[in-house]
Amino acid sequence: MTSIYVDGGKNIACTIIEAGPCVVTQVRSEETDGYEALQLAYGEAKAKNTSKPLLGHFEKSSTTPKHKLVEFRGCNLEKSLGDTITAEEVFVEGDKVNVVGVSKGKGFQGVVKRHGFGGVGQATHGQHNRLRAPGSIGACSYPAKVFKGMKMAGQTGNKRIKTMNLKIVKIFPERNLILVKGAIPGSKGSFVIIEK
Repeated sequence: MTSIYVDGGKNIACTIIEAGPCVVTQVRSEETDGYEALQLAYGEAKAKNTSKPLLGHFEKSSTTPKHKLVEFRGCNLEKSLGDTITAEEVFVEGDKVNVVGVSKGKGFQGVVKRHGFGGVGQATHGQHNRLRAPGSIGACSYPAKVFKGMKMAGQTGNKRIKTMNLKIVKIFPERNLILVKGAIPGSKGSFVIIEK
């Protein structure tokens, strides 16, 4: 993340996203596929690390192997196979976008970090190793079970997350960079999907 000064001297936190160039690797139509969509590829990959079916798929669009393939339905861009899409073609400063990514994985965490529990209580009055414990989790002999969805310790992060209504503050067309107000899911260098 970084920050930028806007009109009026206000400093806002922003995230820089490299949004292209993306290559059209497949054009889906209502007649052949039953729906309309554009499949875009991004990020250079080595041929030796790409499967043979994908190599053949990239050859159809006369493209080098790519890291990421994503399909966008209802895309109103009139593009054909092998065309390149840049950030300035799709986005305009002031647009609101949704960013989809995989959040940072934090491993197995207890209830205090995972759900914000306060712990059982004080360290006195006979308590021993109870400061960050979850406390009671179930009912009595009826229903004699723990209900599904009970907040307990477990895997935290590493989930697909969509952050909505982020404003595009600035676009750098020469390097296909867009500056989005606020934070986006995922670690540095990870792939995200930007939906308009």
